[in-house]
Amino acid sequence: MSRIGKRPIAVPAKVQVAIDGQNIAVSGPKGELSRVLPDAIALEQEGATLKVLRRNDSRSARQLHGLCRTLVANMVEGVAAGFTRRLEIQGVGYRARVDGRNLVLTVGYSHEVRIEPPAGVQMAVENNTNVIVNGIDKEIVGNLAARIRAVRPPEVYKGKGIRYAGEFVRRKAGKAGKK
Repeated sequence: MSRIGKRPIAVPAKVQVAIDGQNIAVSGPKGELSRVLPDAIALEQEGATLKVLRRNDSRSARQLHGLCRTLVANMVEGVAAGFTRRLEIQGVGYRARVDGRNLVLTVGYSHEVRIEPPAGVQMAVENNTNVIVNGIDKEIVGNLAARIRAVRPPEVYKGKGIRYAGEFVRRKAGKAGKK
């Protein structure tokens, strides 16, 4: 049995959960999310807790059990508090700014890189070098942060590039000079 799948999900008082067959809709102060769960998974609501159950013990049901529990827990947390990813830009002349809804990155290319966020995601820039991505869907926020980082990943010799806040970048020694 999945140890993660067995754990119940606590639903805060400000969050409403609607279960309709395999559809789950979660709404809260930050917004609303919905998802269709696989047929092998069932949801059960008992007061302020949700339980994710398996309909049978097949291999695919066991594989999906913990995943679906985590997806539903992330939906509940997202509509209650939201998710944030922070990125840092390091390098001489590297900076970011918000132009309307788009993020404009100047990171050493001959052109500026524009990134348009998906619906429901906000971006902000602090001190021209810190990018903050906010939203209620953890998957969309994480994918957007990964797309921003992929524009200029940190390089190992000088550490220049875009990295997640707190990310450790392994550094390499440069080539030894001739003596």
